[in-house]
Amino acid sequence: MNTTTRYVLLVIFIIIGLHSILSFTHEDYGRATSISNIAGKIPWSAPPPVVEKPWVPPVSNHTGRANATLLMLARNSDTEGALRSVRELEDRFNHKYQYPWVFLNEEPFSDDFKTRISNVVSGQIIFEQIPRDHWYQPDSIDEEKAKAGREKMVQDNIIYGGVVSYRNMCRFNSGFFYRHPVLQQFRWYWRVDFRPDVHFHCDVNYDPFVYMEENDKTYSFTITMYEYHATIPTLWDTVKKFTSENPQYVESNNAMGYMSDDGGNSYNLCHFWSNFEIADMNFWRGEAYSKYFDYLDATGGFYYERWGDAPVHSIAAALFLRKDQIHFFNDIGYEHNPYTHCPRGDDVWAQNKCACDKGRNFDYDGYSCMRQWDRIQ
Repeated sequence: MNTTTRYVLLVIFIIIGLHSILSFTHEDYGRATSISNIAGKIPWSAPPPVVEKPWVPPVSNHTGRANATLLMLARNSDTEGALRSVRELEDRFNHKYQYPWVFLNEEPFSDDFKTRISNVVSGQIIFEQIPRDHWYQPDSIDEEKAKAGREKMVQDNIIYGGVVSYRNMCRFNSGFFYRHPVLQQFRWYWRVDFRPDVHFHCDVNYDPFVYMEENDKTYSFTITMYEYHATIPTLWDTVKKFTSENPQYVESNNAMGYMSDDGGNSYNLCHFWSNFEIADMNFWRGEAYSKYFDYLDATGGFYYERWGDAPVHSIAAALFLRKDQIHFFNDIGYEHNPYTHCPRGDDVWAQNKCACDKGRNFDYDGYSCMRQWDRIQ
C-alpha cells in the first residue's frame, strides 16, 4: 500500500468517525444525514402521486356533539403561546361546535391566565390542578441512577436530556392525564399543544370526534416520524417482555408492520407525534393499556432514560388496536414547528381554506414515517 492510499484511507476513516460522533451527539445532524432522510430527497423515492378526487367532508346522521373535550397542558408562563393555539383552533373549528376546554397545570392557574384564555373560548372552560402523585418523580426512582442518566444525556447533547420536568410531563401524558378526576366525565379528547409554535392551517368543517365514534376509530394523528433512539434504548425490549408475558392483549390485525421492519424483532423508531392526537380515553383506561403502562412505569424508564409519551402511546395503539382503528387526518392542516402536515390534494386544500404551504408538507420528508404507514394500508 503506497503513501497516497494510506492518506486516502486515513481521511475516510476520520470522516466516518466524525460523522458517527456527530450523529450520536447532535440530534438534528443525525436526522439530516440519516439514510432515510437522504433517500427521501432522491427522485426515485418521491411521494406517491395524489389521485385527485372531489373531496367531500364526512357526512353524519349524528344530531349532537360527542362526549369530548379539547385538552391542553400549560403553565402560567405559557399564556401567550396557549392563547395563539386556542384562538386558532377556535377560529378553524370550535366556534362551530363549542366543545369544552380543559386546562391542566401542576400549579394553580393565575387569574391572568384564566381571564385571557376565557376571552377567546366559545364554550365551557375548566381549569384544574394536576394531583401531585400524577406529576412528580415517584419515590421508587433511584435518584442517583436517574441523575447519572441525565448527566450522560447532557454530555451527549440530547434534547431535554437533563430536564426532570420534561420527564414528568412525558410520564403524565403517558399514564395519568386520563385519570384526572375532571376528565372522568369525558370519553374523547383532542390534545392541543402550543410549544414551540403551533398552527392549525385549515378549516375543520365537520366534527372529528363524531367521525371517530361513527367509524370505529380509536386513535388518530397528523404527523408521524422517527424517535431519537438514545432517549429510549431499552423501551422496545421492555415492550417485548410485556407482550411475551401478556400475548392476549396483542391484536391479530395490528399495525406491527408500521413500527417494525422485521416482524417485531426490532423497533424502527416510527411513532405518531402525540402533540396532536384525537383519541378515545376508554382505550387508555382499558385493561391492556393500564397493565402495559404499569409494566413500563415499574422499570423507571421514564426517568432512567427519557421515554416519551409519543412512542409509548404509538406502540400501544399499534399493538393493541386493529390497524383500521388508527386514523390519519389528511384534511386537518397542522404545524408544530419545524414540521407541518399540509393536506395532500388541491381540492381538500382549497375547500378547507388552508393557509399552509403545500411545498413544506412533512409527510414524505426523509425523517417522516408516512411511507411505513402507507405500506400497511
